[in-house]
Amino acid sequence: MFSLNKKQPFYLLKSKLVLALMLLFIGVSVSFQSTSIHKKEVTIYIQPLGNIDPDCLEYIKKSVIDFYGSKCVIKPKIELTNDLLAGSKTRYEANKIIEKYNSNSNVLLITEKDIAYRKSVQFPEWGIFGLGFRPGKTCVISTFRLKRNVSNQQMLVRLKKVALHEIGHNLGLSHCTHNKECMMNDADGTIKQVDREKIWFCEKCWAFLQR
Repeated sequence: MFSLNKKQPFYLLKSKLVLALMLLFIGVSVSFQSTSIHKKEVTIYIQPLGNIDPDCLEYIKKSVIDFYGSKCVIKPKIELTNDLLAGSKTRYEANKIIEKYNSNSNVLLITEKDIAYRKSVQFPEWGIFGLGFRPGKTCVISTFRLKRNVSNQQMLVRLKKVALHEIGHNLGLSHCTHNKECMMNDADGTIKQVDREKIWFCEKCWAFLQR
């Protein structure tokens, strides 16, 4: 706080007032930048694949709006189809899902079914939490592996991190190696890494998005 001191020369008072205004302007600018990633207005569409709890969809919608500063619209559900099944027929192949629903719109697909991708010859169906094009407009997340042995609230926090992570890939972010608490770390199928992360991007990841 600044107060006027009658014993101080006028030019000192003026300097303090100018400094205060500059600090206020800088604070407002930083706050604005930290709540809006996109330089132009962007709409992200949430596409449920099958039955998803409406409260869960609303939670993810609000999370996307709050973190990225973009518009967000929940679309009517569509069903997963057999052509998207992985070889074992017990789960769905994430690559097939994002390729099938890839378009000119920004789309976050969400399912309660298990999803996987081909990690290697040894692991042709590696179970994952989510997958997104980098860069691109489409990503998919699954609640299947996030809700095991935890409360619904903890599952939602995990889902929020995974959703923001996959959208980060769409925006061009690669996996973070600078800070273990950054949401852009590679979970590599380990839920402990997701729980360790904050709902936060490290300075390097934020700087990339602000280019």
